[in-house]
Amino acid sequence: MIVTLVAPRIIRIGGGAVAEVAAVLAALGVTRPFVVTDPFMVSSGLVERLLAPLRAAGITPVVFSDTVPDPTDVVVLAALAALRGADADGLIGFGGGSPMDTAKAVNILAAAPDGTPIAAFKAPAVADRGALPLICVPTTAGTGSEVTRFTVITDAARDEKMLIAGMGALPMAAVVDHELTMGLPARITADTGIDSLTHALEAFVSRRANAFSDDYARAAMRLIAPNLRRVFHHPADAAAREAMMAGATLAGLAFSNASVALVHGMSRPIGAHFHVPHGLSNAMLLPAVTAFGLDAGQARYADAARAMGIASGRDDDAAAGQMLLAELRALNEELRVPSPAAYGIPADRWAALLPVMAAQALASGSPANNPAVPDAAQIEALYRQAYGN
Repeated sequence: MIVTLVAPRIIRIGGGAVAEVAAVLAALGVTRPFVVTDPFMVSSGLVERLLAPLRAAGITPVVFSDTVPDPTDVVVLAALAALRGADADGLIGFGGGSPMDTAKAVNILAAAPDGTPIAAFKAPAVADRGALPLICVPTTAGTGSEVTRFTVITDAARDEKMLIAGMGALPMAAVVDHELTMGLPARITADTGIDSLTHALEAFVSRRANAFSDDYARAAMRLIAPNLRRVFHHPADAAAREAMMAGATLAGLAFSNASVALVHGMSRPIGAHFHVPHGLSNAMLLPAVTAFGLDAGQARYADAARAMGIASGRDDDAAAGQMLLAELRALNEELRVPSPAAYGIPADRWAALLPVMAAQALASGSPANNPAVPDAAQIEALYRQAYGN
């Protein structure tokens, strides 16, 4: 069996790594970077952790900071126009998943003929070209976007989160510095942490998993599982922050090479229609979707439980799988993950959108990677189950 693996050309990881971003740019031949970030990174001053070492190296970047959560095709076009007005020879995505995903989409469109909509690259289309070297610098331990070949962009007119995949979305370099996550609010820490755990778990049980993605996923789960609660309750714990950041990057490498599955397929429509943060919508679904796939993927879920330290080699697969399910439910309770109902999503609107959300989930292709592959009716039933639990 031949396995193809993809990863950034350079991954620089460790406390203080952001101070060395100029050296990474130099290695890629970039002297005029265009930075894509968000308003909070600017207002909080966190973006200065990136810009100051660039200026010290004699580099004056152009900054675009008008990205939004759940980036839309409208914002991507605005960033593309700003890029075309700059004399840039490289792109930097700085922030959480939204700025990084925006930078990826901009780079893909910059390499396409003028007027091409980002919807033209929606899966199953392949986006294999980017115009410029792309460097991603994450400020949360969650999305793993700094090392993946995916971006997710919302079609604003249709309220649809579009999965876009291909080498054009793969950063050429990632600068991963856990010190950038110090001070994150507990809610963001929890949501992004469960996102990274979901990436690792879904990559591990995916029908497209391979021995190499398995190694990434196991390593990620070993780091994330014992540290997620700790970093939620003790946000200043630098060792826990470092473990979570490394785990998120490893989980990104895992799912970039094995793909995600049903949780992500169902999560994207929740984010698009109800503007629930991505990691939180994953968490809302994770126990119910895991229970749905448990029998079909029992051995894999059991091995995941062992990697997470929830079960041991003395536990048989059936028992280990049930331990995993119990842990996911307990984790949601401790991290105060609300159900869609508790989040405030109206029951009538949720019910009315079930057929649309199920169709959008299936169209993304992710559910086909699940150990138990659902049809539309089963996805609707899972949405109903998750709504009030």
